[in-house]
Amino acid sequence: MTVRAAFSRHLDRPVTTSAPVWDCPFNHTDGLEFDPLLKRLLTEAPIARIRLPHGEGEAWLTTRYEDVRIVTTDRRFSRAAGIGRDLPRMTPAPIAQAEAINLMDPPGHNRLRRLVAQGFTNRQVERMRPATQRIVDGYLDEMAEHGSPADLVHFLSSRLPLTTICELLDIPEQDRAELRGHAVAMMTMGPGSRAGQEAAKAALRGYFTELTAARRAHPGEDLLSALATARDGDELLDDQELAVMAMVLLVTGHDTSTYQLSNITYTLLTHPEQLAKLRAQPDLLPRGLEELLRFIPFRQGVGIARVATEDVELGGVLIRAGEAVHVSYLTANRDPAMYERPDELDLDRGAPTHMAFGHGQHHCPGAHLARMELQVAIGTLLRRFPGLRLAVPPSELDWHTGSIWRYPRTLPLAW
Repeated sequence: MTVRAAFSRHLDRPVTTSAPVWDCPFNHTDGLEFDPLLKRLLTEAPIARIRLPHGEGEAWLTTRYEDVRIVTTDRRFSRAAGIGRDLPRMTPAPIAQAEAINLMDPPGHNRLRRLVAQGFTNRQVERMRPATQRIVDGYLDEMAEHGSPADLVHFLSSRLPLTTICELLDIPEQDRAELRGHAVAMMTMGPGSRAGQEAAKAALRGYFTELTAARRAHPGEDLLSALATARDGDELLDDQELAVMAMVLLVTGHDTSTYQLSNITYTLLTHPEQLAKLRAQPDLLPRGLEELLRFIPFRQGVGIARVATEDVELGGVLIRAGEAVHVSYLTANRDPAMYERPDELDLDRGAPTHMAFGHGQHHCPGAHLARMELQVAIGTLLRRFPGLRLAVPPSELDWHTGSIWRYPRTLPLAW
């Protein structure tokens, strides 16, 4: 179905121009249970008018898979049109910056995307697999030497993705812990966290402004050097684009994988039938990971809003030019119109259509890298520790709250 056909399929329905406003704190923190408010919206109001904790006014929220697909691919919904506006959002301060690729529209977005994609091709990621395997083996050697029980977050989850992206960017080892702290602070949602958010963003920007200037003057073999010297036609990235791009790569290059390593391990250990299936069929791992990514609600609420650049009719709702529109990738991944038994984990399903890495032009450019890290880490963990189990009851785990991410602060494992 074409985008235009998708819009026109509802023309025989009455068009709604206003709707009741749902108050959406999106602060459900019960482990990895799916947020019941999001489930209600998907079921009762798939295109809803919502109020978020921060920002001015209200926004539309689309929750069905097909509607999310349309909003993320139709150019009448623009991220760049929201620059300079205090749009409804989850965090006290906006996370993205005006020069960031994740606020750009074509054709500017396409230029940066082409440059960044040079560092994340399938071939380049596969070249990194042996080194990633060696890193994982070393971390799990340390865990085995420590003995049972051991905290997976300490030995693996908090280390592997950060090490991988920092090696790719050639960030000095002595700087990595501080940069990680800034990345965490940027995602904070709690009361009084705005100042810390803005300070962390400024610190990251200052750091990468200096680092990328040095790489432009004295390029090496790393991805930042490649971006600093790469040309798209006659154009180079300007200094601010390059610094902000480095920030985006650091933060997005390790955040999701860090939390998903723990979340995936926890989910497998609390679904013993699926774990047994994976142990019996190791070749199932790549497909099984796609299903785990679809199933796990790894974040809170919604991300970056888009703005309608003209009046658009979507699903029987008229979205006016200038109105903010959010999408929920989480509910798209649980849409019964797209997936049978969407609330069940079934590793045989294999769902490469999922939206865990976003969709459309802002699909995560590092998705190949994240998949490779997860395949190596989870596969090796299950092989090395055949009797792996939670060392405490699930009810005793301490789940992180107060940011957009959902994950256990520690994950004690026994074997």
